[in-house]
Amino acid sequence: MSSLLEVSGVSVTFDGFKAINNLSFQIGSAELRAIIGPNGAGKTTFMDIVTGKTKPDEGRVLWGEMGRSLLGMSEARIAREGVGRKFQKPTVFEDQTVRENLLMALRNARGPFAVLFYRPTAKDLEKVSELAQEVGLLDALHRKSGELSHGQKQWLEIGMLLAQEPRLLLVDEPAAGMTPAEREHTTSLLVEAAKTRAVVVVEHDMEFVRRLNCKVTVLHEGAVLAEGSLDHVTADQQVIDVYLGR
Repeated sequence: MSSLLEVSGVSVTFDGFKAINNLSFQIGSAELRAIIGPNGAGKTTFMDIVTGKTKPDEGRVLWGEMGRSLLGMSEARIAREGVGRKFQKPTVFEDQTVRENLLMALRNARGPFAVLFYRPTAKDLEKVSELAQEVGLLDALHRKSGELSHGQKQWLEIGMLLAQEPRLLLVDEPAAGMTPAEREHTTSLLVEAAKTRAVVVVEHDMEFVRRLNCKVTVLHEGAVLAEGSLDHVTADQQVIDVYLGR
Protein backbone atom coordinates (compact mmCIF):
# COMPACT_ATOMS: atom_id res chain seq x y z
CA MET A 1 0.00 0.00 0.00
CA SER A 2 1.45 3.36 -0.96
CA SER A 3 1.40 6.08 1.66
CA LEU A 4 -0.71 9.18 1.26
CA LEU A 5 1.22 10.97 4.00
CA GLU A 6 4.72 10.16 5.13
CA VAL A 7 6.38 12.02 7.98
CA SER A 8 10.01 11.07 8.53
CA GLY A 9 12.60 12.20 11.04
CA VAL A 10 10.63 15.30 11.98
CA SER A 11 11.68 17.34 15.02
CA VAL A 12 10.56 20.70 16.32
CA THR A 13 11.70 22.61 19.40
CA PHE A 14 9.83 25.43 21.15
CA ASP A 15 11.90 27.44 23.65
CA GLY A 16 14.25 24.57 24.29
CA PHE A 17 11.42 22.01 24.62
CA LYS A 18 11.43 19.26 22.00
CA ALA A 19 7.72 18.99 21.17
CA ILE A 20 8.36 16.55 18.31
CA ASN A 21 11.45 14.36 18.44
CA ASN A 22 12.53 12.51 15.30
CA LEU A 23 8.93 11.50 14.56
CA SER A 24 8.14 9.13 11.72
CA PHE A 25 4.57 8.31 10.75
CA GLN A 26 2.75 7.17 7.66
CA ILE A 27 -0.84 6.58 6.63
CA GLY A 28 -2.35 4.99 3.53
CA SER A 29 -4.83 6.64 1.18
CA ALA A 30 -7.95 4.98 2.68
CA GLU A 31 -7.15 4.23 6.28
CA LEU A 32 -8.48 5.07 9.72
CA ARG A 33 -5.85 5.72 12.38
CA ALA A 34 -6.11 6.77 16.01
CA ILE A 35 -3.35 8.74 17.72
CA ILE A 36 -3.22 8.55 21.49
CA GLY A 37 -0.73 9.69 24.10
CA PRO A 38 -0.50 11.64 27.35
CA ASN A 39 -0.79 15.44 27.38
CA GLY A 40 2.32 17.03 25.91
CA ALA A 41 3.06 13.96 23.79
CA GLY A 42 3.06 16.08 20.62
CA LYS A 43 -0.33 15.15 19.18
CA THR A 44 -1.44 18.71 18.42
CA THR A 45 2.01 19.74 17.21
CA PHE A 46 1.97 16.77 14.82
CA MET A 47 -1.29 18.09 13.31
CA ASP A 48 0.11 21.63 13.23
CA ILE A 49 3.10 20.39 11.20
CA VAL A 50 1.00 18.42 8.71
CA THR A 51 -1.34 21.39 8.15
CA GLY A 52 1.52 23.87 7.77
CA LYS A 53 0.80 25.84 10.94
CA THR A 54 4.17 24.90 12.41
CA LYS A 55 7.39 24.42 10.44
CA PRO A 56 9.64 21.66 11.80
CA ASP A 57 13.37 22.21 12.40
CA GLU A 58 14.23 19.07 10.47
CA GLY A 59 12.72 16.08 8.71
CA ARG A 60 10.40 15.52 5.75
CA VAL A 61 6.64 15.56 5.27
CA LEU A 62 5.73 13.95 1.95
CA TRP A 63 2.27 13.98 0.42
CA GLY A 64 0.44 12.04 -2.27
CA GLU A 65 1.54 9.55 -4.89
CA MET A 66 4.23 11.90 -6.15
CA GLY A 67 5.70 12.30 -2.67
CA ARG A 68 5.68 16.10 -2.78
CA SER A 69 6.92 17.99 0.24
CA LEU A 70 4.28 19.83 2.27
CA LEU A 71 6.94 21.80 4.12
CA GLY A 72 7.31 24.64 1.62
CA MET A 73 3.53 25.06 1.24
CA SER A 74 1.32 27.62 2.99
CA GLU A 75 -1.58 26.48 5.19
CA ALA A 76 -4.06 27.50 2.49
CA ARG A 77 -2.18 25.58 -0.19
CA ILE A 78 -2.02 22.46 2.02
CA ALA A 79 -5.79 22.71 2.56
CA ARG A 80 -6.26 22.93 -1.22
CA GLU A 81 -4.03 19.88 -1.63
CA GLY A 82 -6.66 17.97 0.33
CA VAL A 83 -5.68 18.11 4.01
CA GLY A 84 -8.71 18.94 6.18
CA ARG A 85 -8.55 19.56 9.92
CA LYS A 86 -11.26 19.60 12.51
CA PHE A 87 -10.45 21.25 15.82
CA GLN A 88 -11.87 20.19 19.17
CA LYS A 89 -14.36 23.03 19.43
CA PRO A 90 -16.77 23.10 16.52
CA THR A 91 -16.71 26.27 14.44
CA VAL A 92 -19.93 26.57 12.50
CA PHE A 93 -21.81 29.72 11.50
CA GLU A 94 -24.48 29.69 14.21
CA ASP A 95 -26.85 32.16 12.52
CA GLN A 96 -26.84 30.23 9.27
CA THR A 97 -28.86 27.09 8.61
CA VAL A 98 -27.23 23.69 8.26
CA ARG A 99 -27.84 23.94 4.50
CA GLU A 100 -26.15 27.36 4.29
CA ASN A 101 -23.16 26.13 6.29
CA LEU A 102 -22.70 23.19 3.95
CA LEU A 103 -23.15 25.35 0.84
CA MET A 104 -20.55 27.76 2.19
CA ALA A 105 -18.10 24.90 2.60
CA LEU A 106 -18.70 23.78 -1.00
CA ARG A 107 -18.21 27.35 -2.12
CA ASN A 108 -14.75 27.52 -0.53
CA ALA A 109 -13.40 25.67 -3.51
CA ARG A 110 -14.44 28.48 -5.84
CA GLY A 111 -12.16 31.37 -4.99
CA PRO A 112 -13.13 34.73 -3.44
CA PHE A 113 -14.41 36.35 -6.62
CA ALA A 114 -16.82 33.57 -7.46
CA VAL A 115 -18.26 33.69 -3.95
CA LEU A 116 -19.62 37.18 -4.49
CA PHE A 117 -21.79 36.04 -7.38
CA TYR A 118 -22.55 32.61 -6.03
CA ARG A 119 -25.92 31.01 -6.70
CA PRO A 120 -26.24 27.38 -5.68
CA THR A 121 -26.85 25.07 -8.63
CA ALA A 122 -29.12 22.02 -8.49
CA LYS A 123 -25.93 19.98 -8.33
CA ASP A 124 -24.71 21.94 -5.29
CA LEU A 125 -28.01 21.43 -3.48
CA GLU A 126 -27.94 17.73 -4.28
CA LYS A 127 -24.37 17.49 -2.95
CA VAL A 128 -25.43 19.27 0.24
CA SER A 129 -28.29 16.80 0.74
CA GLU A 130 -25.87 13.91 0.25
CA LEU A 131 -23.45 15.37 2.80
CA ALA A 132 -26.28 16.00 5.26
CA GLN A 133 -27.42 12.42 4.80
CA GLU A 134 -23.86 11.17 5.34
CA VAL A 135 -23.41 13.04 8.62
CA GLY A 136 -26.95 12.38 9.84
CA LEU A 137 -28.37 15.90 9.53
CA LEU A 138 -30.75 15.51 6.59
CA ASP A 139 -33.75 16.35 8.78
CA ALA A 140 -32.00 19.43 10.16
CA LEU A 141 -31.04 21.18 6.89
CA HIS A 142 -33.46 24.06 7.52
CA ARG A 143 -32.44 24.54 11.16
CA LYS A 144 -30.13 27.28 12.38
CA SER A 145 -26.82 25.75 13.34
CA GLY A 146 -26.90 27.49 16.71
CA GLU A 147 -29.91 25.36 17.68
CA LEU A 148 -28.09 22.07 17.15
CA SER A 149 -26.78 19.92 19.99
CA HIS A 150 -23.03 19.80 20.60
CA GLY A 151 -22.79 16.46 18.81
CA GLN A 152 -24.77 17.69 15.82
CA LYS A 153 -22.51 20.73 15.50
CA GLN A 154 -19.53 18.39 15.41
CA TRP A 155 -21.18 16.38 12.62
CA LEU A 156 -21.99 19.54 10.71
CA GLU A 157 -18.37 20.58 10.91
CA ILE A 158 -17.25 17.16 9.70
CA GLY A 159 -19.77 17.57 6.85
CA MET A 160 -18.29 20.98 6.02
CA LEU A 161 -14.84 19.43 5.83
CA LEU A 162 -16.11 16.55 3.69
CA ALA A 163 -17.67 19.15 1.36
CA GLN A 164 -14.13 20.16 0.47
CA GLU A 165 -13.38 16.56 -0.51
CA PRO A 166 -10.19 16.19 1.52
CA ARG A 167 -7.94 13.20 0.96
CA LEU A 168 -6.82 13.35 4.59
CA LEU A 169 -9.03 14.33 7.49
CA LEU A 170 -7.40 15.21 10.83
CA VAL A 171 -9.95 15.13 13.64
CA ASP A 172 -9.19 16.33 17.17
CA GLU A 173 -11.06 14.64 20.03
CA PRO A 174 -14.39 14.19 18.28
CA ALA A 175 -15.98 12.29 21.18
CA ALA A 176 -15.48 14.99 23.80
CA GLY A 177 -18.76 16.17 25.35
CA MET A 178 -20.97 13.81 23.34
CA THR A 179 -23.81 11.63 24.55
CA PRO A 180 -23.36 7.84 24.12
CA ALA A 181 -25.74 7.84 21.13
CA GLU A 182 -23.88 10.76 19.51
CA ARG A 183 -20.56 9.01 20.04
CA GLU A 184 -21.87 5.91 18.36
CA HIS A 185 -23.00 7.92 15.34
CA THR A 186 -19.63 9.71 15.26
CA THR A 187 -17.86 6.35 15.21
CA SER A 188 -19.80 5.15 12.18
CA LEU A 189 -19.33 8.50 10.47
CA LEU A 190 -15.54 8.34 10.79
CA VAL A 191 -15.36 4.64 9.86
CA GLU A 192 -17.45 5.36 6.76
CA ALA A 193 -15.35 8.41 5.79
CA ALA A 194 -12.16 6.33 6.05
CA LYS A 195 -13.36 3.98 3.33
CA THR A 196 -12.57 6.60 0.70
CA ARG A 197 -9.89 8.75 2.37
CA ALA A 198 -7.38 8.78 5.20
CA VAL A 199 -8.79 9.76 8.59
CA VAL A 200 -6.56 10.43 11.60
CA VAL A 201 -8.34 10.77 14.94
CA VAL A 202 -6.55 12.23 17.96
CA GLU A 203 -8.41 11.02 21.02
CA HIS A 204 -8.04 10.63 24.80
CA ASP A 205 -11.04 8.42 25.25
CA MET A 206 -9.95 4.76 25.07
CA GLU A 207 -13.48 3.46 24.82
CA PHE A 208 -14.04 5.59 21.73
CA VAL A 209 -10.73 4.43 20.23
CA ARG A 210 -11.73 0.82 20.85
CA ARG A 211 -14.95 1.40 18.91
CA LEU A 212 -13.03 2.77 15.94
CA ASN A 213 -11.35 -0.64 15.73
CA CYS A 214 -8.33 0.64 13.80
CA LYS A 215 -4.56 0.82 14.01
CA VAL A 216 -3.37 2.97 16.91
CA THR A 217 -0.21 5.10 17.12
CA VAL A 218 0.96 5.99 20.63
CA LEU A 219 2.97 9.20 20.91
CA HIS A 220 5.17 9.99 23.88
CA GLU A 221 7.59 12.92 24.20
CA GLY A 222 7.15 13.74 20.52
CA ALA A 223 7.97 10.30 19.12
CA VAL A 224 6.14 7.07 18.32
CA LEU A 225 6.25 4.81 21.36
CA ALA A 226 4.16 1.95 19.97
CA GLU A 227 1.92 1.14 17.02
CA GLY A 228 -0.63 -1.58 16.33
CA SER A 229 -4.09 -2.63 17.44
CA LEU A 230 -5.42 -1.10 20.66
CA ASP A 231 -5.00 -4.44 22.45
CA HIS A 232 -1.42 -4.65 21.24
CA VAL A 233 -0.42 -1.15 22.34
CA THR A 234 -2.25 -1.23 25.69
CA ALA A 235 -0.46 -4.48 26.56
CA ASP A 236 2.93 -2.82 25.86
CA GLN A 237 4.80 -2.29 29.14
CA GLN A 238 6.26 1.06 28.03
CA VAL A 239 2.79 2.32 27.13
CA ILE A 240 1.42 1.15 30.47
CA ASP A 241 4.25 2.97 32.28
CA VAL A 242 3.70 6.19 30.36
CA TYR A 243 -0.06 6.18 30.74
CA LEU A 244 -0.05 5.29 34.40
CA GLY A 245 2.66 7.84 34.91
CA ARG A 246 5.08 5.58 36.73
